[in-house]
Amino acid sequence: MKHLLYKICAILTLTLSVSCGGGQSDSTSRFANTTYAPRHASGFVITEDEGGNILIRVTRPWQGEAIVEQRLAIFCSGDDRQGYNGQYIIGPARRVVCMSSSHIAMLDAIDQAECVVGVSGKEYILNPAVNGNNDVLDVGYDSNLDFERLVSLKPDVILMYGITAENGAITSKLRELNIPYLYLGDYTEQSPLGKAEWVVAIAEIVGKRERGEEIFRHIEERYMAVREGANTVDRPKVMFNLPYQDVWYMPSDDSYMVRLIEDAGGEYIYKGENPTGGSRGISLEEALSLVNRADKWLNVGQVLTLEELRSAAPHFANSRVVTEGEIYNNNNRRSPNGGSDFWESAIVRPDVVLQDLVNIMRGEGELYYYHRLKDAE
Repeated sequence: MKHLLYKICAILTLTLSVSCGGGQSDSTSRFANTTYAPRHASGFVITEDEGGNILIRVTRPWQGEAIVEQRLAIFCSGDDRQGYNGQYIIGPARRVVCMSSSHIAMLDAIDQAECVVGVSGKEYILNPAVNGNNDVLDVGYDSNLDFERLVSLKPDVILMYGITAENGAITSKLRELNIPYLYLGDYTEQSPLGKAEWVVAIAEIVGKRERGEEIFRHIEERYMAVREGANTVDRPKVMFNLPYQDVWYMPSDDSYMVRLIEDAGGEYIYKGENPTGGSRGISLEEALSLVNRADKWLNVGQVLTLEELRSAAPHFANSRVVTEGEIYNNNNRRSPNGGSDFWESAIVRPDVVLQDLVNIMRGEGELYYYHRLKDAE
């Protein structure tokens, strides 16, 4: 989950009666030609009509069962738009508001960070083109959007994310203000390369799809090369997370992190117990048993040192993995206010994350997003 500490606010009463894509009542059958079918992502497809007008279809914009396909049409001219009542823009977007930090990273990856004019939670953003730019404004969070500021930015489109459904109150207001929007579902992808492939969809929105495809092809090649170089014979057993309100949540076998660990040459210590369906809560007693058998322990919340870990989980302080110091956290790159680059640029750099994890499994090499916990000096 991305930036959950910073981005998830209370969801307003959700209006599920809004038509597909927010007010789209017309047929989209004219967009019959598939121009980009993802190789790894499962949540979007790009189609076009005979005139070269584009339709981005987001087939899985959020989690849960209440899936409503979201769409954004990109027309070559106002005349081409005639008869279409859904969300649309004319020509490539030049002014973009990003409600997710990963979308900023994707625009940056294709050298289009200058398109970002508004963000949510600017103090948590690490990208210097955004964080250090006074012209980029913070528009607030979800149900607390500053619509007056949003209008002043004159955005061509807002890139949004949803937790379990469309926020009908927000999208209704955006339609009233004639501000185009599109929900993106990159965070719902379980495949590391699937998450990164959404860079192609964002590149399409700003008129740089060829660049997006090129960038993703290089990401894919590097990821595959790192995976092929991983040691798959001696697989260290890997434990994840810390308890939250006395419940320890373990990811499912098909999750983003477990797939990364397997590709890096590790073995998920809970494998087979929770095959699909998201995280499962286990007792602290079961977690202690798992920690005692683990060779590596990863993603331990906001902890930075071994002292902090012992304080946060005192019952685990004498475990072998703790005494040997085989604990690694993904918050090596963070903002002064607590923003984590692991949920920003790492989404579009899974090859770098994988190299970190390969180095952790081997017990050697430098780390970029991760760091090994040590006693405070």
